[in-house]
Amino acid sequence: MSLPSLDPDKSAAGITVDPKTLQRVIAPTKRADGSVRKEIKIRPGYTPQEDVSLFRGTKQLQAEARKQAKTNVPGWIPPSSSAKPGGSSGAAASGLSKSAKKNAKKREKKQAELEAKIKDSWEDDDEDEAPAPTDKKKDEEVEGLTNKLDEAKISDKET
Repeated sequence: MSLPSLDPDKSAAGITVDPKTLQRVIAPTKRADGSVRKEIKIRPGYTPQEDVSLFRGTKQLQAEARKQAKTNVPGWIPPSSSAKPGGSSGAAASGLSKSAKKNAKKREKKQAELEAKIKDSWEDDDEDEAPAPTDKKKDEEVEGLTNKLDEAKISDKET
């Protein structure tokens, strides 16, 4: 009998094989308060409910094997739907009913109108802005503010 690996695999229930004793155990865990739960030994032959797989009859297994053999070709990757030639709306609309095509056109038209409206509103905002103050106005404002600050400093020194 070969020894289990040093990094054992866990089952769905958390059961591993202890490499030292070769027994099946649930590893010790830490509680929220910091204390540690003891390691739990599992009886030989016991399989917890989480590890039990679905029952498959022999006929079911044979049918699945035949079906998989026909459809599964190793190394073959099916082509993606995005690789189909043609325009996006034409390819998508080809399998739609008349009313669905009509609704799709309405949605596209509404989306285009919304984008145009948003674009126009951005352009209007630029035109509505007040003209930037000239250099003379800026200089006058700066001088007025510096004079006020100087007066405030002088009044603070006097008191």
